[in-house]
Amino acid sequence: MANSNGIAKNRRFEDEDSGFGMRHLQMLLIFCGLTVGFAMRVNLSVAVVAMTNATTVNPDFPEYPLSEKTKSWVLSSFFWGYVMTQVPAGALARRFGGKVTLLTGVSICSLMNLLTPLCARLGGWSLLCGLRFIEGLCQGVFFPSCHTIIAHWLPPRERGSMTTYAYTGSQFGTILMLVTSGLLASSAGGWPSIFYASGGCGIVWVFVYYIWGASTPKDSKNITAEEVQLIEMQLAKERTVNAELPSYRQATPWLSFLTSGPFLALTAAHCVSAWGYWTLLTQIPSYINNVLGKDIKSNALLSALPYVANFLLSFPFVWLAKCMEKRESISLAFSRKFFNTIGQYIPMCLLVALGYVTKEQDTLAVILLTFTVGINTACHLGFQVNHIDLSPNFAGTLMGISNALASIMSLSAPLLVGVIVTDKHDAEQWRIVFFVAAGFYLVGDGLFVLFGRADVQPWNDPPAKRDHKSIPQMESQKSDHCDK
Repeated sequence: MANSNGIAKNRRFEDEDSGFGMRHLQMLLIFCGLTVGFAMRVNLSVAVVAMTNATTVNPDFPEYPLSEKTKSWVLSSFFWGYVMTQVPAGALARRFGGKVTLLTGVSICSLMNLLTPLCARLGGWSLLCGLRFIEGLCQGVFFPSCHTIIAHWLPPRERGSMTTYAYTGSQFGTILMLVTSGLLASSAGGWPSIFYASGGCGIVWVFVYYIWGASTPKDSKNITAEEVQLIEMQLAKERTVNAELPSYRQATPWLSFLTSGPFLALTAAHCVSAWGYWTLLTQIPSYINNVLGKDIKSNALLSALPYVANFLLSFPFVWLAKCMEKRESISLAFSRKFFNTIGQYIPMCLLVALGYVTKEQDTLAVILLTFTVGINTACHLGFQVNHIDLSPNFAGTLMGISNALASIMSLSAPLLVGVIVTDKHDAEQWRIVFFVAAGFYLVGDGLFVLFGRADVQPWNDPPAKRDHKSIPQMESQKSDHCDK
């Protein structure tokens, strides 16, 4: 009788508004972590203007003249480190817990930010490159660690909405840095205060997350037994007996990853999204300036608009996703593909339209750019969370693989633009850039729609690693499973 009452209680807890639980707090902490993380990622991009032209911004601080070539090396050094730790981060998060890897990454990155002004003074641009490379290595663990944590904390029906809320921290952090960097650079603290502020916020977050964060519900000291039971009941539907083994006892099915149609389709969608997103954010401002004659880089508000749109549009998309969840006739796979198509096909159409905007329609170009980047946030409810759908046990590893390849695409996009656009004032050459990005969107989302899935794959629960000590434990677990 008591057991049936507990089940009924958990059903009410699941079906009705359960209020603010520990899983919601974990997503809020991830949101804040990504906010400070992305503030530290983009701070040099905005601070470099004051660092190389201190006499006009704030003459009380040292100036470091850099050529455009040297500047590009300094700015790109972060991403070379970022790519390298993606795949290892997923395996490390499974072995030691997402909290450990995330805390380690943010801690070191925050320290590097605090040391940036000193390193710039002592070692110049070469030491700055090394510093940013280390920051990239640290931030490479962010998304694999977050995916690993989310896979343990969120019931399947909450993944799309709660993950979207958590991951909008990346846009929020970028907005904060774009809006405040000018004020900080011209303040009494000068351009070094940009790094001190972001690094200091990172240290504060580390202390807060150390106290309140947890890799899994069982690791949390403040979660209620009712919420633990709710999460475990929902996640149990995706697990088999073998999934209860410690992560280091499960062999990683690398070959299965690389031959899985659903995962390859997800990776294709991730890569084309990265190509289009970074083409828009890094190259379109140059197009609008050189072809249409409107400088949006020098205007902090205009520079932040695409990120603001991306952040704000996530809320109506989440609301729509929740409405769709209430309709049992709509499958999770359809929902993932629906939102991914919104996030990639609408930007595809707007990109083509952007290529035909005339010089007299420069305001329209800014509007199109803003909505093209903004609507892309729907992908958070598409491919972005699909790693966890396919394999809760290896979500961090899958994210590491796809994000590494997507990061390479991000680095490649500006290089191709440089090959195509030999005359930065030629609208026809820029139009080719837009068509290439639109073509990538078309193919990537097409593959995701055709081959994407939202059910747990068979390789989510691989055989245990061969170990003579594991045999009695496995037999014991099988016996327990049979008794149940």
